[in-house]
Amino acid sequence: MDPGRAGRSLNVLIVPDASVILKWVLPCEEEPDWDRARRLLEGFVEGETDMIVPSLWFFEAGNTLARRFGFDVADSMLHWLLELGIPERGPRSWATTAVALAANRGVTFYDAAYYAVAVERGGVLVTADRRFVKTLGDDPAVVSLGSSEED
Repeated sequence: MDPGRAGRSLNVLIVPDASVILKWVLPCEEEPDWDRARRLLEGFVEGETDMIVPSLWFFEAGNTLARRFGFDVADSMLHWLLELGIPERGPRSWATTAVALAANRGVTFYDAAYYAVAVERGGVLVTADRRFVKTLGDDPAVVSLGSSEED
C-alpha cells in the first residue's frame, strides 16, 4: 500500500508516528519521503483520510523540535501541529499491547504505542522508521512511508 494514497476510500485508519508527523514541519529538503508524508497530511486536512495518534506523540515531537530548533521555532511548530486536530488515544486503551510489544520484541515503548493504537483501532501505522518495520516483519498493521524500492 502507498501510505500517501491511503484514505477513506480504502477504509483505512492511518496512525502516523512521530517520524512522519515531524516531516510535516521540518525543512523538506532535509527530509526523505517528505512528499509522501505531506500527501498523508493533505488527505487528513481535506477530509479524505482518517487519522488517530497516541497522546504521547506531542511529547516525542516536542522533544525533537525543542532540542533541534529552540523555543521560538519549536513552539510555533508544535502549535501548528496541535491545530491540525488529529484525534488522540490515551494510554488506557493501548498500554497493555504496547508494553507487551516493547518487552517481547525489543522495540521502544514509543514505537510500540503507535503500533498498539493501530492494532486496537484496526488501522495502519505509517512510519519512516525502516528498522521498526523490519523488526515487525510482514505485519499488515505497519507500513513504511518510504518507497519499497528503497528498502
